[in-house]
This record gives sequence, C-alpha cells and structure tokens, in this order.
Amino acid sequence: MVVDPGQLRLLALIERHGSLTAAAHAVQLTPAAVTQQVAKAERDWQVPLVIRGPRGATLTAAGALLASHGLTVEEASDRAEAELAALLGHLSLRLRIGTFQAAALHLLPPALTTLRHRHPDADVSVIDVVSGRGADEIGAGRLDVAIVASWGTPLVPPPHVRAHSLLLDPMVVVLPDDHPLATSQPADTELHLEQLRDESWVSIVGGHAARQQFHDAARESGFTPTVRFETESYDVAQALVGTGIAVALVSRLALTHAPGTTHRELAHPRPYRQLYAVTKTDASLTPLADMLIDLLRDVARDITATWEAPPREGQRSAGAPHGAPVSDS
Repeated sequence: MVVDPGQLRLLALIERHGSLTAAAHAVQLTPAAVTQQVAKAERDWQVPLVIRGPRGATLTAAGALLASHGLTVEEASDRAEAELAALLGHLSLRLRIGTFQAAALHLLPPALTTLRHRHPDADVSVIDVVSGRGADEIGAGRLDVAIVASWGTPLVPPPHVRAHSLLLDPMVVVLPDDHPLATSQPADTELHLEQLRDESWVSIVGGHAARQQFHDAARESGFTPTVRFETESYDVAQALVGTGIAVALVSRLALTHAPGTTHRELAHPRPYRQLYAVTKTDASLTPLADMLIDLLRDVARDITATWEAPPREGQRSAGAPHGAPVSDS
C-alpha cells in the first residue's frame, strides 16, 4: 500500500478540531469533499478510522494511530514552508508574539516601540496567550516569541524550545488603607505572612499555579488561609480589598493602586513569579526574536530598578494593568 500523506494529515486535523466540518475549513475543502476523502482512506486502509456522532467526529484507535503520523507530516510541511519563506526573505521581518496582559501593558510596549524605530518595516503581530500554552505555541511554530510566567519554580520548556529569563515579579500584600498593619507602621515596613493568618482573603480561583503558590506559602507560615472570595482578576481582587472586607496577595507588576487600598512588601522568603520570553532553540529564521528579547530585558531591568528605588512623594510605582486575569496577569 502506498501511504497518502494527505490522508494522515486530514486525520490529524479531524482529531485536533473534533469535527469534519472544522477539518474541512482548515484544508479549505467542503465538508462533503472531506467526507469522501475519509471514506476513501477507510477503503484504502481497510479499517474504520472515524466515528461520526451528533457532537462531532472522533477517531478510532486505528485512526488515532495514523493521525499521530499525520502530525509528523504536518510539522514537516510547516517546516518546509517556513524554510522556503525564509529563503525568499519573508521571515526576516516577521515577528509573531504571544503574551499575557500585564506583560503586554508593561514589558512589551517600550520594547516594541524601540524595535519599530529600528525596523519600521517589521511585520509584527501580538495575541493573548496564557502562560500554560506559550511554550506549546512556540513548539508548534505558531508563534516566534511568547512571554510566559512560572510561579516559584523554574520553567522547564519542551524539547527545541528555549526559555530566556526576564524578570522576578514578587508577590505583595494588598490591604485596605485603614487596616491596622497599614496605619500603625511605615509604608516601607515588610510584613510576614503569618501576621495575616486571621484575615479573610480574596484569592485566585482554584486550579491555577498562583493559587497553589499562595496556599503553599500560607502553610509554610503555619496557617490555612480563610478564602472568602475567588476571582480570575487581580483588578477585581484589589477592588474588593478596597471595600475593606479582605486582603489579597497580588503580583507586584499587577498593582493597580485601587481606591481604598495600599500594599506592603513581604519579608523574605517571599513568593514570586518568574517571567520568561520563550523562543525556538534555533531562532535563526526569526532574527527579530533575539532583538526583541534583548529589548524586553532592558525594560525588565528598568522596571526592577523602579521597584527597588524609594518612591518620590506622590509617585505611583510601575505596574498597573487593568482587567488582568489573576492566573496570568
């Protein structure tokens, strides 16, 4: 039997999208044409490959086996297309960036401004990508640079993907501005987490690495936090703190200085998240990626210097995104 790479790729698309219609759209064919190709593949391979149901299509065990090889075919096709585009000079000025909101607000704009001044003809695009998907999007070739976060532990990227460290983003305690710990001590006083053991907390919804980090830090400080409010937004958390009903642990980069709130640094060892820029290990086809990473590191150093410098009277510190999801702000 002569293996048809098109059949393998089609099965991989059906598995990825979960329906014949979506797979048809991906290959720019009609659903009827895709149905005919599936029928031909089942005749050629002499085994059922696709199970059609009211909610879409799933693959049989044989179909899934062939689909795994289809992914290899698709990746090889994508590599061939990318290398040809590079040969023609199409990739040298293309830069596809994925990022989460706080990085998009504070790290990316100064870096992109400088990059566009140096390369005004650069073909730049930016999309929202949660940290858990960034490295996978790089590995699949859909992005050139992804800015991602890891909470308390080093990021371990998949094969052929490289993580470039950008910034340590410490967690701080956000308090109502009339809280005793805010009114009885100087603003530069560092708090120990156990001082807040009896507080009500606004916290990150369960299932996020940031929520687990919070519970781990509380446990190490000898208490189980009383979480009365859960949210996916640091902005919402800080707004609730401003009502006086709770306190919150928030990323330094995500501080909004919401009305009715103040914040205090935590004493060491403090929880933090690490920000990275992720690229392919071999980024030779996207030379602007290395330039962007250098610029991002410059911006990160400036932000860190702002945090470490004593604030001037009336000065707001860096880091105030709006609407940022807690899990990836």
